[in-house]
Amino acid sequence: MRRGARTAAALATAAGCLLLGGCGGASWQPAGPGRGEPTSSPSNSAAAGDLAIARNDTRADSVYPEIGDPLVDALHYDLDLTWTPEEERLAATETLTFRATADAPQIPLDFNEELAISRATVDGSPAEVTVEGNDLTVAHPVTADRRYELVLEYAGTPATAPAPSARSDFSDGLGWNVTGDGETWTLQEPYGAFTWYAANDHPSDKALYDFTLTVPAPWAGVANGVLTSSTTEDGQSVTTWHLAEPASSYLVTVAFGDFQHTDLESPSGVPIQVWTDADGDALPGDTGSTPEAIDWLERILGPYPFDSFGILVVDNESGMETQTMVTLGDTPYSLSAAVIVHEAAHHWYGDTVSPADWSDVWMNEGMAMYLQGMWEAEQEGVPIARKMDEWAAFEPDLRAAAGPPGAFDPAQFGDGNIYYGPALMWHELRERIGEQRFFTMLREWPAAQANDTADRTEYLTWIEETTGEELSAFFDDWLLDRTTPPRD
Repeated sequence: MRRGARTAAALATAAGCLLLGGCGGASWQPAGPGRGEPTSSPSNSAAAGDLAIARNDTRADSVYPEIGDPLVDALHYDLDLTWTPEEERLAATETLTFRATADAPQIPLDFNEELAISRATVDGSPAEVTVEGNDLTVAHPVTADRRYELVLEYAGTPATAPAPSARSDFSDGLGWNVTGDGETWTLQEPYGAFTWYAANDHPSDKALYDFTLTVPAPWAGVANGVLTSSTTEDGQSVTTWHLAEPASSYLVTVAFGDFQHTDLESPSGVPIQVWTDADGDALPGDTGSTPEAIDWLERILGPYPFDSFGILVVDNESGMETQTMVTLGDTPYSLSAAVIVHEAAHHWYGDTVSPADWSDVWMNEGMAMYLQGMWEAEQEGVPIARKMDEWAAFEPDLRAAAGPPGAFDPAQFGDGNIYYGPALMWHELRERIGEQRFFTMLREWPAAQANDTADRTEYLTWIEETTGEELSAFFDDWLLDRTTPPRD
């Protein structure tokens, strides 16, 4: 996600691939249940694959506690989606394999009440469901640490969810968005996945995904992960996608439209795909600079953490980008090289290691913003300190308006306070501990936490242990104070 003046939507390919290409790791192959967990039924499809990589310590969110439920640990979503543009109708079959984290009489999930569920089963047995607002309840008891397979069939026209933000570019709402031509894209940070599938819509719950996307040809469906097949039959385009590394729901995306794609490659061999409108430019804006952006980041952060990278360009005017598949709009600003650097940086900070609570979104945005600032300073031929001085001139106003980066106003999600203040903080830390320790820290954190989530306590404890510095007061001042700390 990048705060910017006129950036169209940005989707990223969850689990760290910026778009559709493969997201790192070997393909999901048949194995046994992970970590010795019992399956709830011999026919459970989750038993066909090792899902240990997707096991999480789920939690209730401190900022948006009404979204997500720690009872559910989603392991794998299989989403079979059919989009009919002229009717704006989504028909779907969802198979969710999950682990219950406690004994409970029912299964809670987030879901869109505009979508009518026609059938529900748990491990093959029919189950009663109720939907009130954004809360789906499945009347089936669960036992702690057992796996279950929930199948839902549903259809309807998805409705977007109001965004907890004062930003004008959130006016279209979160989740499933439809253009005037019937094309679709998703924007779901801090939530909104529930507008098109039943989800435990919280960043602490990473899961694997498979998609089967059907739409009238010549349109096609795109999603996170690796494109595993593409066929056309009876006038319908069917694409399948496989995401082999776990992703938080806010990083997952689906788009239906008339696309063309261009293949690129980074100097280190990372395959890159750019997906754009079939009638537009193949490489609009600065998207042709993507290989160089990845190369620049790899020199600072180490090897790109996934197997492929992609950019999807859609018709939208939002400045929010989900970091798994960069979905950018068509304005020159939104397709700038600086934005591409920022979004690519999220694959290290945000995708492979994700925040366990929305109060720590600064962990993603502050580092991506600082890296963007480093890149901009380099391009402008000025010291990074000068760039930080420029940002420091307006950062106190952002903090005063929306709160400290680590304790922001819940009604102002995505404001500039979570970007610029933490970026200044990282530069102050760099000057305090020196170049070697700082850049070692930058490289080692995402590598040590690959495919995991972390909260502020875990992250800051790790930084202190890694640098040998006692930094409690330093971080409290920068993250929790309503006034900007003095800079050296």
